[in-house]
Amino acid sequence: MLTDEEKLGGIKEQEGHWVAVSDLMAGLMMVFLLISVVFMIHVEWQRKKITDVAILYDHLRTQLYEDLLAEFKDDLIPWGAELKEDLTFRFNKTDLIFAKGESELNERFKLILSDFFPRYVDIITADKYRNDILEVRIEGHTSSSWLGTISENDAYIFNMTLSQARTRTTLAYLLNLEAVKEDRVWLRKYLTANGLSSAKVILDSQGQEDPDRSRRVEFKVRTDAEGKIATILEDVVP
Repeated sequence: MLTDEEKLGGIKEQEGHWVAVSDLMAGLMMVFLLISVVFMIHVEWQRKKITDVAILYDHLRTQLYEDLLAEFKDDLIPWGAELKEDLTFRFNKTDLIFAKGESELNERFKLILSDFFPRYVDIITADKYRNDILEVRIEGHTSSSWLGTISENDAYIFNMTLSQARTRTTLAYLLNLEAVKEDRVWLRKYLTANGLSSAKVILDSQGQEDPDRSRRVEFKVRTDAEGKIATILEDVVP
């Protein structure tokens, strides 16, 4: 039989054990709380960085759009062109660009490009833009039709071949312009030719394909905003 003193000693020992466990759990909770706070601060800091990058590049895109518009606003109608706020410079008058089914540039379009491209390059290679440009795309687009084809797939493939040939012809002509010779090294790095066939046709107000507007050549500027945001996200989620 245990004496009263032994029983009391056992109770005190158990109480001391639970106090130690309780202190340990409280300490662990504080550690986890501290880790959570640090993580939340880190995520918020990264979120702010992403927001700042997005704002910066939205401002850059807006400024570039305004500079391009100021330079070319008087030429858009005569050239049959338009400038979109997403930095797409679109030439719509296909009859001025290529003969039907051909990839060689019309003489009229050569004159337009000789006027347009050196001025375009002067703007996008300015110090405030050139280090933030990821790609300058020449895109060739067609309608979905091809005379004499049996299937839609055949028309798509034939138009792909044609659109790719047209953009390569355009690229070759632009790189050989004497007016851009000082920028050729930069252009060979960032200027690309992309034939897209009928992958991105333009629709009319009824949601139907507009064949005439679908046949076009576009110049597009892509900035490095996506890459910078992706790098930040990699830091947040390893």
